[in-house]
Amino acid sequence: MSPKLPVNNSQTITEFFNLHKEDLHEATTEESYKFAFADEAFLARKETMGIRFELELLKPDILLREHGIEHTITVFGSTRFISQAEAKKRAAEANTPEEQFEAKRALDNSHFYEEARKFGALVAHYNFSQSNSNNKLHICTGGGPGIMEAASRGAFENGDQTIGFNISLPREQKSNPYLTEGLSFRFHYFALRKMHFMLRARAIVAFPGGFGSFDELFEVLTLMQTHKVAQLPIILVGKAFWENAINFNLMMEYGVIERADMKLIHFTETAEETWQIIQQWYQLS
Repeated sequence: MSPKLPVNNSQTITEFFNLHKEDLHEATTEESYKFAFADEAFLARKETMGIRFELELLKPDILLREHGIEHTITVFGSTRFISQAEAKKRAAEANTPEEQFEAKRALDNSHFYEEARKFGALVAHYNFSQSNSNNKLHICTGGGPGIMEAASRGAFENGDQTIGFNISLPREQKSNPYLTEGLSFRFHYFALRKMHFMLRARAIVAFPGGFGSFDELFEVLTLMQTHKVAQLPIILVGKAFWENAINFNLMMEYGVIERADMKLIHFTETAEETWQIIQQWYQLS
């Protein structure tokens, strides 16, 4: 006879599994007899996709609330940028022309990593000046390397909490080491991940990046333009990159966006300028 499952809370269910491992093993030799929540094959079916959506929305939301995370600054940017120290090391070790070219490019771009790191530190310093946790703004990223690592690193090195929303990929992207324990999440669905980028966001900061950064940025701009979310500052760091990569003036000339849409966007070059815009927007001390 199989043990009866208690229905109190997740801790009770965990204790139940620990106490009845042998009984459960015997009782679940048939797929149909497994508990639905313990049946991985069942949960992976097409028919249960809606449940998986709900779980990916619910799990991070519950845990973030338990950690007192109410407001975030979401930072996007390339996974390929590295720190200045690492770039100098690669330059010193480069031998072939190809390696030297890559090393020089990495060194040229390393200032974006350093500015993202400074920005994370500025946000952390602000948080430590706030006694009320409701006024704090926490760095939130995709949890991976590059700009995501840099922003998380700046906050983490200054003792602040950092959040990472990672995504499962064919070539698995590892979480960077500067995420707060218990606040590093992994998603299967891009849509749910992007929803969490926005749910608590009070500002979006985008450094130069590739397809992923553009996808995330245009999602935010579209939501803002169509009034699906409240207006918040969207800050693009590195004006030369963004204006060359996206010809906003041409889009206005063709009438596919309006001049008023450009008021959603701020251009900056440094961490200090970026933080100043957020301070002014929310009239932070």
